[in-house]
Amino acid sequence: MRTLISTAFVSLDGVVEAPGGEAGYRNAGWTFKDIEFVPEAFELKGREQEESTAMLLGRTSYQAFSQVWPDMAEFGHYKTLPKYVVSTTLTEGDLVSNWGETTILRSLEEVAALKRTEGGPIIVHGSATLNHGLSDAGLIDRYHLLVFPLLLGAGKRLFSTTDKDTQHLKLVEQAVYSNGLQKQVYDVVR
Repeated sequence: MRTLISTAFVSLDGVVEAPGGEAGYRNAGWTFKDIEFVPEAFELKGREQEESTAMLLGRTSYQAFSQVWPDMAEFGHYKTLPKYVVSTTLTEGDLVSNWGETTILRSLEEVAALKRTEGGPIIVHGSATLNHGLSDAGLIDRYHLLVFPLLLGAGKRLFSTTDKDTQHLKLVEQAVYSNGLQKQVYDVVR
């Protein structure tokens, strides 16, 4: 069984929307506004690229990332990884041609089937709505969180608000950096 890892930049109050400046959100770009850049705080992001063997995205995140990441040197390894996009509306004609192999999955059942294949970790970037469904279906195995010392109020949240049984997590790695960022890595307890 492959490990499914949800990775996110998240505010202290759980918001994940538009961390890099994506249009349409009033606090867009919150990961670099008034937060000093400390390179060691982002070591986890480099490690994710080295260790992941596939990427899983929701439609909205795919459409945003696929316009920028293929040409960015710092995301070069992702270009070689197989990518899977969960969408009921995306078509093959909507996929970009310069970002490597991409497969459209139509359901969480198809994601569960992907997890049962041979291979290493699958990383999920962004994709708030997809994260909710994956969490509710019990498909996420690990969370890689970089928690920013900000309260953003409104915005898309990482965690589902579905009324469900308690989900226990085990903290397996943590660090606090001089700029207030916190690295928190949790395994989902089954």
